[in-house]
Amino acid sequence: MVQRNAPIGVFDSGHGGISVLRELVRQMPREDFLYFGDSANAPYGTRRADEVRALTAAAAARLFEQGCKALVVACNTATSVAIDDLRRAYPDVPIVGIEPALKPAVLENDHPGVLVMATEMTLREEKFRRQMAFYSDRATIYRLPAPGIVECVERGDVDGPGLTGYLTSILEPFRAVQLDAVVLGCTHFPFVREAIVRCLKQPARLYDGGPGTARETRRRLEAAGLETDAPGPGRVVLTNSRPEAVAISRMLLEL
Repeated sequence: MVQRNAPIGVFDSGHGGISVLRELVRQMPREDFLYFGDSANAPYGTRRADEVRALTAAAAARLFEQGCKALVVACNTATSVAIDDLRRAYPDVPIVGIEPALKPAVLENDHPGVLVMATEMTLREEKFRRQMAFYSDRATIYRLPAPGIVECVERGDVDGPGLTGYLTSILEPFRAVQLDAVVLGCTHFPFVREAIVRCLKQPARLYDGGPGTARETRRRLEAAGLETDAPGPGRVVLTNSRPEAVAISRMLLEL
């Protein structure tokens, strides 16, 4: 039987999900969280879909075996490829995924130019393609694969010359395009938001899915009667498939 004071499991392909974890802790400070980053297999965005499904299933099983009462898939790639499989496998457990924040980027602006930065897999999956098609008459939407950001964050580089050079290169074609919003469609990307703004050289508003994912997680827990009744504050435990990588997760959590 699921215990209401059990931890919430949070999973990402590496360190990116820490950006979502920070928002979860902010919105639910009394809850306990168990984070698992699969840095040994990162990045997921350049893998085959069947590999992502297998890795995601293994991560979910690991967290549920440790007694988690709910699961947050804090990885856009894993959500787009494997969230339906997880919900079929664990129908009685709240499972929340994350998606690119395209909806608010479009609706909060007047026919905006929107740049969606994400992994190759997120951008080509049917889930995102449907979302993009739905809003295509309300905005001009550009797609930009940016796997190099994942690699930089996995190394702990959130503002170094390597990151700056990479961002300058991939964003250069968009400096002459009128952009009102930039969607950070990978959970690694919020850690480099200041560098993105600096290299883009446009006053575009940045959107990410972390806050909305945290709100949906809180709503699902309340609906299931699984919100903690412990006085708090909650504990956060960080784990990783590369144990030596936990130090980077801890650094990102404290940014």
